[in-house]
Amino acid sequence: MKKISMIITLSLLLFLDLNSWAKEEEKEIVALEEVVVTAGRTQEKKRDIVANVTVIDEEEIKTSSANDLGDLLAEKGIGHIQKYPGVSTSLGVRGFRTDTTGVDLASKVLILIDGRRSGTGNVSKIMTKNIERVEIIRGPASVQYGSAAMGGVVNVITRQGRGKPTAFVEGVLGSYEYDELSVGFSGEHRAFDFSGSFTKDSRGDYDTAADDSFNNTAYDYKNSGSLNLGYEFMSENRLSMIYNYFDVDHAGNPGYISQNDLDDYKDTSNRSIDFAYDGKSINGLFSWKARYFDGKDKDEWFSPRASNPDGWDDGIPAKLTADHKGTQTQLTFDQGRLMLTSGFDWVKYETKDSKYSPKNTEYEDQAGFLLAKAKFFEDRFIISGGLRYDHYEVEVKGGEGGTEEDNYVCPRAGIAYLAADYLKIRASYGKAFRMPTALQLAGDMMMWAAHYVGNPNLDPERSDTYEGGLDFSRASFNASLTYFHTDLKDKIESYVKNNGDTSYRNIGKAEIEGIEGEFSYDIGAYFGWDFEVKPYTSFVYLTKFEDNETNEDLMYTSDFIVSYGIRTSGFWGISGSLNFAHTGEQNITDYEGGTYATISKNGFTVANLSAGKKILNFQEYGTLTLRGEIQNLFNKDYEHVQGYPMPGTSFFLGVRYDF
Repeated sequence: MKKISMIITLSLLLFLDLNSWAKEEEKEIVALEEVVVTAGRTQEKKRDIVANVTVIDEEEIKTSSANDLGDLLAEKGIGHIQKYPGVSTSLGVRGFRTDTTGVDLASKVLILIDGRRSGTGNVSKIMTKNIERVEIIRGPASVQYGSAAMGGVVNVITRQGRGKPTAFVEGVLGSYEYDELSVGFSGEHRAFDFSGSFTKDSRGDYDTAADDSFNNTAYDYKNSGSLNLGYEFMSENRLSMIYNYFDVDHAGNPGYISQNDLDDYKDTSNRSIDFAYDGKSINGLFSWKARYFDGKDKDEWFSPRASNPDGWDDGIPAKLTADHKGTQTQLTFDQGRLMLTSGFDWVKYETKDSKYSPKNTEYEDQAGFLLAKAKFFEDRFIISGGLRYDHYEVEVKGGEGGTEEDNYVCPRAGIAYLAADYLKIRASYGKAFRMPTALQLAGDMMMWAAHYVGNPNLDPERSDTYEGGLDFSRASFNASLTYFHTDLKDKIESYVKNNGDTSYRNIGKAEIEGIEGEFSYDIGAYFGWDFEVKPYTSFVYLTKFEDNETNEDLMYTSDFIVSYGIRTSGFWGISGSLNFAHTGEQNITDYEGGTYATISKNGFTVANLSAGKKILNFQEYGTLTLRGEIQNLFNKDYEHVQGYPMPGTSFFLGVRYDF
């Protein structure tokens, strides 16, 4: 209660004394005028949105020490991170989590790329080189995006080329034999626009902060790339092709450091291609989108040890491949005070498992949705709502598996009131759901010496979320504060039947509530400097996260997550950031110790420092920038997952040539 009292008191003081933070002559409204696309699947200003939306902009991404989406979200305090060596990271938001293996259908937080499903819950597979911004909806978003969007949605938006064509070449060397080479380009030429980046890096085994060598944590190479090509054939009518790929070869997959397996490794990849058409009528009343996408997510695990037929580790490589494809179509009518968006989504997943039977599953979902927003009283009172219908079919091929189908209707509603141009008060209610997987519904398979059978009578997992909050943006000060309460119902859990088979049932219930906040203040803007000096903080404090069946706290959930630091850019050509990320303690199962008892895992705080400076300016021939990073600045001995400590202090130095 002390933490929550302190947070509320500080927040109230900030909101009550806001005028003292800004000069009287400063009237610029910053964050509330920002245009976002994720909350309503179309462009709209943050001032008109009833959900809690966080934006990580391009400048923040550039000054961050993160190379992939998982590290970026951890640094910004978006949620709880579970990170293993070997390129595997899941994200937790509001007590819900992505799933790092298999397809994103098993996740309860949804990861998008340019507004469509990424096909993975492993946020380490999405790199940050060619990202324009990241938009995060905290809370339910199933009305907009369907199954799995229970705890939130993370939308990674690819950079679109603008202005004079430019290119860059960058090289980085770092601790533990790290080396990286990147090239990229961006710009426009007549009706064409283009943006892309390609990176190859590798790293050796690392040492922990406790000076222990953690063997088998290296990877031979990591290739990643992103390409966004567009053609505007009429004003605000654009055809585009977007290609993304991620590929890692021979990434170490170690056991606990106390056992330190020297053999296991994995190859992993994620690739996708999109073809899209975005258009708008001449009078601006109508806009539309149409997209087709096709992707493949693949993981292959190798265990070169001697065959062990009595256990799961039998020396046979396990390959899990998930093909996903789909279409999105939508039409928006925007009259100013009334906006309607309706559309149709279709997605199909096909998974193939080389090791366990059944080998293949299919999941197909067809959905229609309607989103509406109306403004009243000089556009200061906003009502928003939506409804979605999903019909899905699953098929398990092999064994005794079969076909099942079901449907679900999901609503959402909210209101917002602009008490002033710089202050928004909002409240909303939303349902969210996660459809059962194909194996949970219709499976029949042997795995780890157990017989798993599906339950065709399973219902989707459901949640009801109520939330209210404030958003403030005036001059150089931006703040947001949100309270939320979520009831989770029909949680799907496995159990052993009387005949010894393992199956699934809807039995679990949980209750989650808490407070989220963000504050930032640009000191440079306040004093009229021509450079930015911005201290900031972002936090999540869960006041309750309880399993209603056991009356115990939810496992692997931290009650307090906070990110804070300072960012600067433009001062003598220097840009950089100092960031502290704290993860609170959590209850876990003691797998490493072999007791399988519930124990408490300590919290930790990690600091990262990054800085860059233009050291040479060749005028029309480009610029040369020197950049350095220190990750785990204070050599903290920490681990996201029990038994898998992260690297000690790591140093990186790079040179980038822009021309």
